[in-house]
Amino acid sequence: MRGCKFPEEDFDSCHGFDPRAPHRNGPLRIYGYMNLSSTGQMPEMEEVDTNESNGLAKTVALISFLSLVMLMSVLGNLLVMVAVCKDRQLRKIKTNYFIVSLAFADLLVSVLVMPFGAIELIHQNWIYGETFCLVRTSLDVLLTTASILHLCCISLDRYYAICCQPLVYRNKMTPLRVALMIGGCWIIPTVISFLPIMQGWNSIGINDLIEKRKFSGNSTSCVFMVNKPYALTCSVVAFYLPLILMVLAYQRIYITARAHARQISMLQRAGGAGNADSADHQRNHRMRTETKAAKTLCIIMGCFCLCWAPFFITNVVDPFIDYSVPEQLWAACLWLGYINSMLNPILYAFLNKSFRRAFLIILCCGHKRYRRPSILGPGATCTATQINGSTHVLK
Repeated sequence: MRGCKFPEEDFDSCHGFDPRAPHRNGPLRIYGYMNLSSTGQMPEMEEVDTNESNGLAKTVALISFLSLVMLMSVLGNLLVMVAVCKDRQLRKIKTNYFIVSLAFADLLVSVLVMPFGAIELIHQNWIYGETFCLVRTSLDVLLTTASILHLCCISLDRYYAICCQPLVYRNKMTPLRVALMIGGCWIIPTVISFLPIMQGWNSIGINDLIEKRKFSGNSTSCVFMVNKPYALTCSVVAFYLPLILMVLAYQRIYITARAHARQISMLQRAGGAGNADSADHQRNHRMRTETKAAKTLCIIMGCFCLCWAPFFITNVVDPFIDYSVPEQLWAACLWLGYINSMLNPILYAFLNKSFRRAFLIILCCGHKRYRRPSILGPGATCTATQINGSTHVLK
């Protein structure tokens, strides 16, 4: 607005404020255009428009990213479950029952936990009440713990299959024991999630701080803060103890695989590669299969640790530094963990030939090009190696 020359008493009238025209003054005051700078000039609106545009672009990008994570997690885990249900060969492998249960846990994360976390992250406000906040938090802890316990059971299953004899594996991994292990993967997380959170054991001693953060500013937040005993107990049971068991199991698997590989190499050098009998050939094929299976599961476990380790490290450290971890860092660590629910089906598709073939059959409506060829041929009989479930796992 250009300046105008006027007597001092006509200042308001010159700049559009007319005491005799209240209908003109209202809208101007509402939109804040009458705030003058120290020089008597109108402020520039370009900066405000730029900030609004940047904020809108960030919101759209955030919504797109979170929606992609949730959609891929739902579709991928459903695909894993359907593949095992429809493929008879996959159903014969005991390890795949743990994988189906793991996919079910990840599916529940993407359906029951992620959407409400995304809404709160976008709107910066929790509108579903305190009770549902506790339920949602309990589900979060339950499903997170269930995922890593399933991976721990898978590593123990691989340990018995690779490091023990086939008969020992069949005796150890009976259907009843598999069912009990899967049941434990769900019961233990329930005990450390719903029971203490609903009873408020995690908030003993820090209730005032929780209430202060819950109603900070003009918004309400679904705050989940834990005291030192709960942080240590929950993190050890849900992450650190299973992680140690998995590392030990896969270390033993790696040592055993290398020892078997050296034995096979010595037999081939002694008898000649062309004179190896069928038993040596079967042992060689089985060990290559088992070694690749162990590597595949190590990659899956490694991705889980990379996704969830930042959260559990922060969860233990935060109570000992007076809860000074920024909320943005908490949100980033939490969603990094949620991304793991999306990664498992992707890892199965790219690293597992059996799952990849089953996925293609489902997605291509059972096209004969992708159907499994007969391994044994018509009329052939199964050998001990072929009926051992570990032979076909994650080829």
